[in-house]
Amino acid sequence: MVLINYVMMCFIFGTTFLAIKIGIDAGIPPFFSAGIRFFLAGLFLLLWMHFRGKTSFSLLFRKETLFTALGLTFGTFSTLYWAEQHVSSGIAAVLSATGPMMILLIQTIIWKQKNSRFAILGCMLGFIGVSILTLPSLKGQMEWVWLVGCLAIIIGEIGYAFGTVYSKNMMDRFQGVSPVALNGAQMTLGGLLLFLLSIFTEPLHIESFYSLEAAGSVLYLIIFGSMIGHSIYYYLVVKTGPIFPSTWLYISPFIALTLGIYWYQEPFTFELLIGGVLIIIGVLFINWDKLNFKWRKTADWKTNKLEKSHTSH
Repeated sequence: MVLINYVMMCFIFGTTFLAIKIGIDAGIPPFFSAGIRFFLAGLFLLLWMHFRGKTSFSLLFRKETLFTALGLTFGTFSTLYWAEQHVSSGIAAVLSATGPMMILLIQTIIWKQKNSRFAILGCMLGFIGVSILTLPSLKGQMEWVWLVGCLAIIIGEIGYAFGTVYSKNMMDRFQGVSPVALNGAQMTLGGLLLFLLSIFTEPLHIESFYSLEAAGSVLYLIIFGSMIGHSIYYYLVVKTGPIFPSTWLYISPFIALTLGIYWYQEPFTFELLIGGVLIIIGVLFINWDKLNFKWRKTADWKTNKLEKSHTSH
């Protein structure tokens, strides 16, 4: 059951970048599209947890929820949705995988945390990968707005990093509250912030939602991308711990690349392949100590269980 859910989660997260691109190309304003996705998905989760007696709507009025929403939803997805007007869904997925690198930099620069050689090497590889990805623009082969789109996604991942670090402190303060409820509350607030940004920056044409591509994109992102995908993620966290589910970052970008190339005719270049591989390897190295610890812990647990079994016989 765990493996099935893991495969589903990786596939869902890998398809969201293409779904965003399809909706934007169909004419949906990017900020409004992101706002309706996260507001409705977050509100549904919050209502579901409220009726189960797991939380209350007071979460929406806590400053901790607002700060988390600013980083995880508003900061991350306002830039991603805007950028996908100018970059392919595959490149957007690969650049979004730089989030753990941003977390590492924040912990190193702001909190003065010491990191292993693997983590430092991973950050360097990730930086080289991003540089290779942006080579077409530096060579003058792409328009400047393409490079701005790439930089926007990276800036969004800095917001994701701050939101992730802060959300860990938030969960410590709200230990009796379900993570699903906390996520629902921050998505609801983040969606409202995206709505406000949409009102002041882009025209809204209701008829843009009439096409099958536009409506299907929004519904898919609400139901699968936000509600089902994140629910599976939290299920896996409960069943296996936080390390194993986070490995979707190594798999989903390549799913997004494949879908973009074969189903949306997005360009595939040597720079994209090499840059993407280096970024994913960099993310793997950054999490190497945690992954290695998890594997050792699992191996020790299996060994002890086997020894006890032999002793009982």
